[in-house]
Amino acid sequence: QVQLVESGGGLVQPGGSLRLSCAASGSILSIATMAWYRQAPGKERELVADITRRGITNYNDSVKGRFTISRDNAKSTVYLQMNSLKPEDTAVYYCNAGDVLYYSGGGYRHLEVWGQGTLVTVSS
Repeated sequence: QVQLVESGGGLVQPGGSLRLSCAASGSILSIATMAWYRQAPGKERELVADITRRGITNYNDSVKGRFTISRDNAKSTVYLQMNSLKPEDTAVYYCNAGDVLYYSGGGYRHLEVWGQGTLVTVSS
């Protein structure tokens, strides 16, 4: 049906940069807000940033000025550019599509979808 596939995680030194991508696949008509969450070991999952279909963004205070979220509606893809990375940014990063309108079984349906997660490790 509908899937989110993330890429771009990895190991980076403090102060470095990474760019995460998340592409949605399936018979998608539209996606409302898309977001990135993260979960560090022993901590709860938290919102990193989100972006509406029209491009309005919202950031966790801890990443403001360092991370930039963007999206390409034509490609059903959301990106997270992460600069000036810190060890405390180490976490599994998850992509979320809050309301996906897609076509299935002869009708239109709504669905919330999560990606499988991609590990970002910031360490020297």
